[in-house]
Amino acid sequence: MPPPLKNRSHAPAKAGQSRPPPRQPGRRMASRDGGERAAFFARREAATVLRRVLRGDASKRSGGSIKSLVFSPSVRNKRATFALVCQTLKYLPILKEVLASSGVFSSKWKKQEELVYVTAYDILFGQEIAVSGSVEEYIMLHKDTFRTALQKICVKRKVSNVEDLLSEKTTVKPKPRFVRVNTLKTTTGSVIEVLSKMHKVDKDDMVPDMLVLPPGTDMHKHPLVTDGKVFLQGKASCMVAAALSPKPGWKVIDACAAPGNKTVHLAALMNGEGSIIACELNKERAKTLQHTVRRSGANNIETVIGDFLNIDSNDPSYAEVRAILLDPSCSGSGISTERLDHLLPSHSIDDQDDGGSSARIRKLSAFQRKALSHALSFPSVERLVYSTCSIHQAENEDVVSSVLPLASSLGFELATPFPQWRRRGLPVFDGAEHLLRTDPEDDLEGFFIALFVRKAAAADALEPSEDGRALGRKRKRACTTRSGGLRAFSSLRLSRMDVLCSIWGI
Repeated sequence: MPPPLKNRSHAPAKAGQSRPPPRQPGRRMASRDGGERAAFFARREAATVLRRVLRGDASKRSGGSIKSLVFSPSVRNKRATFALVCQTLKYLPILKEVLASSGVFSSKWKKQEELVYVTAYDILFGQEIAVSGSVEEYIMLHKDTFRTALQKICVKRKVSNVEDLLSEKTTVKPKPRFVRVNTLKTTTGSVIEVLSKMHKVDKDDMVPDMLVLPPGTDMHKHPLVTDGKVFLQGKASCMVAAALSPKPGWKVIDACAAPGNKTVHLAALMNGEGSIIACELNKERAKTLQHTVRRSGANNIETVIGDFLNIDSNDPSYAEVRAILLDPSCSGSGISTERLDHLLPSHSIDDQDDGGSSARIRKLSAFQRKALSHALSFPSVERLVYSTCSIHQAENEDVVSSVLPLASSLGFELATPFPQWRRRGLPVFDGAEHLLRTDPEDDLEGFFIALFVRKAAAADALEPSEDGRALGRKRKRACTTRSGGLRAFSSLRLSRMDVLCSIWGI
């Protein structure tokens, strides 16, 4: 027989002792101390995030990772909300079983299902008392019933405590805290001067303006972050924009831009000169993109709500596009641990997407091939980066290999970003050594980068001048700047035949 579950706040009612009556609705918001008030709102913020996480997981169309949703501008109490969401997901199978077996969870609460889960976790496993709100009153009223149901589940599973009911935990190896200095607002030296007063700070030896802090360093509320002078961005993610390396004054497209960290990194690399068209199909994610742009201070980014595939590459409006960053939707398998995907209900069902052979991966790779083929079709593009945060060959090497005939016919060849980096592409085709992979073994997320360079542009970049220095072609700069405004695509939609022709290189 398992020991009774501990109640850290109150002893259970003695036999014959009546429970206090439930609070009246009119008194719900009265006499609430600061701690309970904060917990009240944190539970509701956590429920909102949990709803988006569970719905995205069920539909396989994620609206963002747990971290990105919690640390969005709309969430005020980020630390408490993050803890509640993670712990509720961790205990979710148990909570569902307890609520179902207790027989008191009626359809009346279905519309507030996520809030019930969060509150049930908080009361049964967290602070164990909550005195405000109708859901809190409901859980407190039936708390003894739920605890009895929990004890019966422990007996049935032959375990001595609740922790033994939990699935095997995924161990997350602590990684250094990487931060990118936003040179549109400050200098790397200034940031080092501030941070070195509290932390050990090192400069990264590969990515410009990237600093390395000890693992576990919490910077989310630091003024440098909230003011947009520093971005909390992983090294592998920063390597993407650095690999594209657009020149100041260029016109650039970020094809799948949200949440915008790579977009504003491009703006910094361009010294705020030229123009960036940041495309995002999802309206909610576009709001996050806009917020990121505003926080960065970049004024040369135009946010476009629309599908990159619907841009006509022959439209004169895009004739001067010189570089494209394509970081399309992917499985996220390279950052699943960082995203806390192991907490999601689907994780145990299709763990690691069956090694990259699932129907979902095949669907993603088909979209990725289409998007990459379309990006190659822009006539003036000189540099194109294709990147994913996936570890699967089907989304990486296979996608690149499938478009190589088209790329070659259009004058592109694979170049080698960060040649000093030792981990390259899987050797599945000639030229895969030009590709770049990062891995958790490198204390980084699992990313993939392919850099396409148009041969004529590469030759021009190396054309010697009279004094022996490299001299590139002189082109008219696209100096129009915008302030992150919105517009819809006015260009023609690609026909089905256009798409098929571009995929097959016809």
